[in-house]
Amino acid sequence: QVQLAESGGGLVQAGGSLRLSCVVSVNIASITTMAWLRQATGKEREFVAAIRYSGSTHYLDSVKARFTISRDNAKNTVYLQMNSLEPDDTAVYYCAADRQIILSSIRGAEHYDYWGQGTQVTVSS
Repeated sequence: QVQLAESGGGLVQAGGSLRLSCVVSVNIASITTMAWLRQATGKEREFVAAIRYSGSTHYLDSVKARFTISRDNAKNTVYLQMNSLEPDDTAVYYCAADRQIILSSIRGAEHYDYWGQGTQVTVSS
């Protein structure tokens, strides 16, 4: 069983930055894909970013120039650095993991087996 624990959310003004962390209960080198997804009130859960076992990264187009996903294998932790935050980034951000997900499926929330509890990010205008 893989357990994920997010932290780092909060309230920030537009243009500000936050760094989210996701601590994983197992060796993340054994995880095919680690990802961040978000869900705004009244909307479906949305893919934000993913990092594969190979180190390749993938982003939602609207965050590509502002967000960076990374991992520290020694700490079994995945990060999401969010810069130039906008009010539309307001959402609950979830860390997700899957051992077997294929590349073509990484943007689909339904393909992830393991989830954290979520951390709220609120961006004020």
